[in-house]
Amino acid sequence: MKLTVVDQSPVQGLPNGVSPVVVTVDLARACDRLGFHRYWLAEHHNSVNFAGPCPEILISHIASVTERIRVGSGGVMLSHYSPYKIAEQFSMLETLYPGRIDLGIGRAPGGDELAAHALAYPARPGSGNYSEQAWLLQGLLHNTLPDDHPYKTLRVMPGQPAAPQTWMLASGSGSSSLAGQLGMNMTLALFISPDPAPPGVIAEYQQAWRDAGHPGHPEASIAVAALCADSREEAEYLAAPSVYWKVKAFRQGIREVVKAPDEALRLKAQLSPAEQDFFDAVLNSMVLGTEDECAETILRLARQYQSDEVGVVTVTHDYQHRLASYEKLASALL
Repeated sequence: MKLTVVDQSPVQGLPNGVSPVVVTVDLARACDRLGFHRYWLAEHHNSVNFAGPCPEILISHIASVTERIRVGSGGVMLSHYSPYKIAEQFSMLETLYPGRIDLGIGRAPGGDELAAHALAYPARPGSGNYSEQAWLLQGLLHNTLPDDHPYKTLRVMPGQPAAPQTWMLASGSGSSSLAGQLGMNMTLALFISPDPAPPGVIAEYQQAWRDAGHPGHPEASIAVAALCADSREEAEYLAAPSVYWKVKAFRQGIREVVKAPDEALRLKAQLSPAEQDFFDAVLNSMVLGTEDECAETILRLARQYQSDEVGVVTVTHDYQHRLASYEKLASALL
């Protein structure tokens, strides 16, 4: 089993004067020692909760202070950017840290409408075509653009440019099929919704890869929300802040700070019955419990989705609980 950390760089619960970016670096070093296979940085903009607006910069620093672990983006929100610039950035990263860089891309905005407007300015936000951008990015990185394409002669790097592993983040059939068509690896994000995509999505991705005639093997992984503690009850208690945040964000459209566990559970009682049901559904969709319980669930999901690699998203109010969760998972599975 290979485990990947998907780090959203949570802000809350840190002592005054401690940057969440410093904590991200500390966690990356720990996960390198613990034997995790990859460390992916998420991208968020105009957020009070997540301190990762530019994963490409964090990737470079984390790769410089770790020894073995692969480092990448989970993911770059490609719709905001020029594929050529992303190709240059990640080719440079792969040149600096050969064999250790992953470029994961996604189609979500990673922020609110104001952030999307500012990132696109002076163009209109969302004016690009994600499928075309992803195709162009892959073509630039691997020098596979058609001879008559206007960008065919563009240099990504002088000499022989280095290409990172490319991954597409997917939550359903649309992105997974596109990843297969383009010859990208694919990770299926099961943590986004309490009603995750069925296992057949990965089979669709693999079929799209084969239909496109790409060489090699289509590599797919899954990503789950997980929290490992000394008991199931403690894990549910520590997970309450991130679950309550999802209720506010996805059901009410309100982006608040991540609360402490006691406050999150107190505020849950003030939610409507439908929102409390959603809270429970999100909680029940997570991987929660002791080392053995979490390991059993992760292995079951890996078998169900026919994947030998699992990404883990863990958000807690307190950093030490997040670190302890990853330590427990490593002890049980690595």
